[in-house]
Amino acid sequence: MDTGAEELAHIEMLATMIARLLDGAPVGDQEIAAQDPVIGAILGGMNPQHAIVSGLGAMPADSVGNRWTADYIIASGNLLADFRANLNAESQGRLQAVRLYEATTDRGVKDMLSWLIARDTMHQNQWIAAISELESKENIVVPSTFPRELEKREVSHVLFNFSHGNESATGRWANGPSMDGEGVFKYVENPQPFAKKPKLRPAPPYIHDTLPAVLQNGLIPPNMY
Repeated sequence: MDTGAEELAHIEMLATMIARLLDGAPVGDQEIAAQDPVIGAILGGMNPQHAIVSGLGAMPADSVGNRWTADYIIASGNLLADFRANLNAESQGRLQAVRLYEATTDRGVKDMLSWLIARDTMHQNQWIAAISELESKENIVVPSTFPRELEKREVSHVLFNFSHGNESATGRWANGPSMDGEGVFKYVENPQPFAKKPKLRPAPPYIHDTLPAVLQNGLIPPNMY
């Protein structure tokens, strides 16, 4: 809850920053900025939602107008899975904040971004610590409560080679004890099918699909369907 409340505050901080940057921006400043080809391309396709939708107010939306929604919240009920998702989100967030920091010359923006970058540092450390604690108690595979004997155990620790060459065979992921401590990694250079290629029946007439006979008469190249 501590971190969740803080992240909601970050949404407000970023939305307010964008609103203040756009508020009363002089045309002259925009013309100077547009001399940079990248910024010019962005300005040439500016999203008018700041004026039309939000009335120049702060709006929690991304650069193309997609609104922030609860869909961004991952809550699976499994803490280890969720903490790993959080770690990924913090990593992506810090990466993008650093790119923004290096792209701007605005001293105030840099100051605020430096705060967000620092918080992403803390949160990555936080989630790694929590992940390590859970892994030490539950093992690394999610979920740990599913009976392993119900898996196809013969492929639980196998790396199938679907690449050109066999360089992947030398990695730690293909040799030695598995990371969960429950098997030994195995490398299969030329994996063979485990079953015959399935043949699906055509859709019923009421679906109005293109008839197989039409597709097979040679008028349509096979690589188009």
